[in-house]
Amino acid sequence: MKRRSFIKASSLVSTPLMLGGISVAPIVNNVFSSFVNQDSDRVLVLVQLNGGNDGLNCVIPLDQYENLAAVRPQVIIPENDIINLTDNIGLHPSMAAINNMYKDGNLGIVQGVGYPNQNRSHFRSTDIWNTASDADTFLNTGWLGRYFDHFNANFPEDFPNEECPDPFALTIGSSVSETCQGTAANFSLALVNPDNLSQLATPVNNEVNEGCYSDKLDFLTKTIEQTNEYGSVIKEANNLGTNSATLYNENDGLAQKLKLVAKLIKGGLRTKVYVVTLGGFDTHADQVVDGENSVGVHAELLRELSESINAFQEDLKGLEIFDRVAGMTYSEFGRRIRSNFSNGTDHGTAAPLILFGSCVLPKIHGENPEISQDVTEQEGVPMQYDFRSVYGSVLSEWLEVEDDVINDILNGEFQKIDLFSDCSTVATQDTIDNNVELSIFPNPVDQKLTITFNTKGENIRISLFDTLGHEIKVVANQYINAGGHTLQLYTKDLPVGPYFVRMQTHRAQKTIRFVKI
Repeated sequence: MKRRSFIKASSLVSTPLMLGGISVAPIVNNVFSSFVNQDSDRVLVLVQLNGGNDGLNCVIPLDQYENLAAVRPQVIIPENDIINLTDNIGLHPSMAAINNMYKDGNLGIVQGVGYPNQNRSHFRSTDIWNTASDADTFLNTGWLGRYFDHFNANFPEDFPNEECPDPFALTIGSSVSETCQGTAANFSLALVNPDNLSQLATPVNNEVNEGCYSDKLDFLTKTIEQTNEYGSVIKEANNLGTNSATLYNENDGLAQKLKLVAKLIKGGLRTKVYVVTLGGFDTHADQVVDGENSVGVHAELLRELSESINAFQEDLKGLEIFDRVAGMTYSEFGRRIRSNFSNGTDHGTAAPLILFGSCVLPKIHGENPEISQDVTEQEGVPMQYDFRSVYGSVLSEWLEVEDDVINDILNGEFQKIDLFSDCSTVATQDTIDNNVELSIFPNPVDQKLTITFNTKGENIRISLFDTLGHEIKVVANQYINAGGHTLQLYTKDLPVGPYFVRMQTHRAQKTIRFVKI
């Protein structure tokens, strides 16, 4: 059967099929399921910041302000405009709502999140974050897709069913999220407007004629039938759901997406993961208004992000489902330390990541990046935390996945971060101490760098990174007994310029900059 004959035989219209804004095209190979852990009603919300967020103008290292102002004069936020989050950490003046959430104990920040051997391509770096792969490894499944796959080996066969009538994940937008791509299918459904859901047409009598493409037509027919079933469930939850907050800005796309998420959760939809996006962070030019660095494109994006998340949180409180929902932001990379001459910033390396929810530990994880006035044009913020450590900690602490399963999902063992608290108690920033004692000398260095550190008796990894985020040497990766230790790193063959020493233990890390002369 030729392709044209196949289309005619399907008894389906030839124009793209939509279900309340859900295109069949991206889901022909994506059937949906429902709940992973029937004993838990916890929900995870991902907020993807497309384009690469400038973390240095978002979470501002106040103790580095003088040097920061010297190397990014075109975009630096005036010191008097910065919101003081702590004594040495500030926020962009557009992020007052985020500041209030932190003060209320419902928000945490992870500093310097990235990965070794940073890729500065939007497409490839986004793929790395979505799949949780190494920089030189290409995976066909997303990290949440593998999570769902582990608990549903037969997916997508026989879904939905009586016990599992709801989608695993929803992407509020026109295309499914690659974070949810499983082995056989994508677990997320793309939803635009639940108020405009309609049944899709299926072949006459649901009968499929024998032929070369009969198996594909059969798959398409079943997919449409399943999509119709999920559409009915979503429509019911949308009809039953309500919103309590009046803070949502009707002109902010992110606010309206999160408003829909809250409504569907309240309406009884048992979807486990929601993905929403906010684009526009690729601020190579005109990131700020010339001469008014506190306003401009980036300021407006951070305002929308901050106010939308805050409105969502207040809505969840009013709906009495606050303790069920946790969320986090992510972006493919941060921006470079030096600004450019177009009032913007270029692709960089690591950046801060925000977590929100009543059960999130209100803590600043990590330290302010060290900023020097001799930073190179290409230099980015050094990585403190591997993003897969964040993923693994979310899987462990929020979604309650066992460690061996997490290692399988993430294709390796990663550091654990204490991101969540006991929701029944009020946590403080000082709940957990994961400091690393690390020092280096001399700095600057010519021939030999001495590295001194203390351990508690554990496996440690000490690496050498360049300013592009590449791990160029592993100095040590082994179990070391408790106590103080010294290592020598011979630097005479290194090209002149800045570098970073990073030490990581099972639950902590530290990064120090040095210069080879």
